[in-house]
This record gives sequence, structure tokens and C-alpha cells, in this order.
Amino acid sequence: MTRLAGKVALVTGGARGIGRAVCEAYAAAGAQVAVADLLEEDARTTAGALGGQGMAVAMDVTDLASIAAGVAAVEAVWGSIDILVNNAGIFNMASIDKVTVEDYRRQYDVNVGGTIFAIQAVVPGMKKRGGGAIINFASQAGRRGEPNIVLYCSTKAAVISVTQSLALELAGDNIRVNAIAPGVIDTPMWDVVDAQFAEYENKPKGQKKREVGEAVPLGRMGDPKDVADPCVFLASGEARYITAQTLNVDGGNWMS
Repeated sequence: MTRLAGKVALVTGGARGIGRAVCEAYAAAGAQVAVADLLEEDARTTAGALGGQGMAVAMDVTDLASIAAGVAAVEAVWGSIDILVNNAGIFNMASIDKVTVEDYRRQYDVNVGGTIFAIQAVVPGMKKRGGGAIINFASQAGRRGEPNIVLYCSTKAAVISVTQSLALELAGDNIRVNAIAPGVIDTPMWDVVDAQFAEYENKPKGQKKREVGEAVPLGRMGDPKDVADPCVFLASGEARYITAQTLNVDGGNWMS
């Protein structure tokens, strides 16, 4: 209950799935948690479940004004932000002949730009506060190529690179920057992924999801809580000497 006591966390994409699990885990560890999301009603529901430790923040991570307004709202209530979790992300499959400029821009704007500019917005406050912890969400897809997923894989590889570069840039300010690379996690997003695989691989809906779970060395898809607990660790004082790292949380799918 005290690992994150006295800390203020902002979690983008915090309304559902992994983001909600992170918000719940942070609140359980004692933090005040701002649930930032485009899905305002879901964000309010998640924040409400956290009691007095939660607040909902409307945020579009592709809009710098929206990011700035969200950060300002949190600072107005709780002061500077100690922990930023960049969880907001989108996924779309497309073979190379079907990749569009619009989809390219959207995935990079959310997955990469959203990460960079949310960091940009919180860093001044972290510097004044004497440090902070930033956790970005990459993916096992950023560790390796996968057919028909060139945009998503490349955005998540970029998140790993962003994590390394900004960790070095901000180390002197006592701001640690790490990432988590989840494997296949059973969230609403994976139902969307499964439906797209069904189209591209000509499989019944649900088959791909079952196959990827069975292929994990630990024998199952991950639960959002399996990711949230390491996210608490990376934000805590226990990880005080860890920065520029990307932690694989994937049941053994990728070894590095």
C-alpha cells in the first residue's frame, strides 16, 4: 500500500484494458492516479472505482493542446506529476499494398508522437520536483517483424528507441525512462486484433487468439494484471537504478 505513497501518476489510455489495470495497481500502491483517455465516460468509470485516489482527464495524445490541458488539470489538483505511463496506443493490420498515408500518420501520431509529446509536457514539472519515472508501452511486436503489421511493429520499435534516447537525455535530472514490451495480453484490443487476423489469415474469429495463447511458453495469454505489477515496480523506488530498459512481459515469447 505504500510503494507509491505520495506520488501522482498520469496514465494515458487508462480507461480500459492494460491501462485500467495499471491505474488500479497504482492506486493500490498508494498513488493518486489521473486516468487520461479519449473515452471520457470510461475514464470517469475507472477513476470513480479508485475513489478519492482517481480523477478522469479527457486527453487526445495526438493533440498537443489536449495534452497540455490534461497535464495542467492534474497539476492544478495534485501538483506536479511524478509518474507518467504512456499506454495509449492503436493497432491496425495492412499488407504493404494496402498501407495508406492516413493509417501511417494515425499510428505514428498516437503510438510514437503521443509518447514523445506527453513526455515533453510532464518533464518541466518533474525537473522542478527533482525527478520522476516514465514508463512507455512498447510491444513484443517492436522486438521483431511480423507480416502485415509493418506500421504497428515499426511504431513499437520506435518507442523502444525513444525510451533509450530520452533516458540518456533526462538521466541528469533524475528522471528515469523505461518501457514495457507486453506479449499477447487478453484485453478488448486483442478482440480487434483477432478479427483482423481472421480476415488476413482466413481463420474463424477466435482461432488466432486461441493459437497465440497456446504458443506462449507459459501456456496462456497474459492478464492485464501481469503487466500492471511490473509497471508498479518500474515506477517505484525499488527500480531507482534502472533506466533506458525495455522489460519483456510476455510469458517467454521473446528472449533478450
